[in-house]
Amino acid sequence: MIKLKSYAAKTETGPYLQVNEDDIDIDLMNHLYVVYDGFGGSNIGDKCVSISKENIKKFYTKISSDPDSTLPFYFSPKFLIEGNALINAVNLAHREILKLNASTEMSERGGVCLLAAAQSENILTFVSTGNCMGLLFRKNKLSFITLPDSLADFSQDDYNQEFYSSPMSGLGLFDDIHLNTKELKILNDDIILLLTDGAYSRIKIKEIKYILDKNDLSFSDKIVEIFNLVNSRGNLDNQSAILLKF
Repeated sequence: MIKLKSYAAKTETGPYLQVNEDDIDIDLMNHLYVVYDGFGGSNIGDKCVSISKENIKKFYTKISSDPDSTLPFYFSPKFLIEGNALINAVNLAHREILKLNASTEMSERGGVCLLAAAQSENILTFVSTGNCMGLLFRKNKLSFITLPDSLADFSQDDYNQEFYSSPMSGLGLFDDIHLNTKELKILNDDIILLLTDGAYSRIKIKEIKYILDKNDLSFSDKIVEIFNLVNSRGNLDNQSAILLKF
């Protein structure tokens, strides 16, 4: 099994907001890494994230450690047991947010975008919904692992891409959830970057690569530099990032 050599993570409100509806989770024991981005009515996005975080961690850690457990919602032979456990954990969180929304007015409903990565041996399984982004930095090349499911798909250019990052999917948004699931075989020295939209919507991929290339910066400093660049361009959103090196 390829081991995690180092990591850094950061979540913050951003330069203007008072409430952080983003969150992160790094579970080193269970090799689970998640960025969350809540959205919706007043004081609901952070609550939805809290519910999602609790349910995903509780369900994933139970099922992934017990191969004989019954997966109640979904099973695909295409994915490892950890991947199936993660998909089911996300589905469970989705159902809990739907229950919460069912008892509230439309203007008070919320939801969650997320990107989760679970490691088993040399495989990382990614499960995402909404506008979070996953990047792979390998052998000095930066490429997408998961693309955001957002209004950016309808944009003809990326000049004002921050205005097109509204999610097209997410936990609690619709009855049927759209999940993007992908397995990646990780190699030694791979760097994985998980971002919410507040951390990437005002920065170009080549600029992220330039920051990752800086050998004089620690992983924590690289995240700070990404945030600072995005904020210098008028970011109005919460920001979260997880940086993993294998």
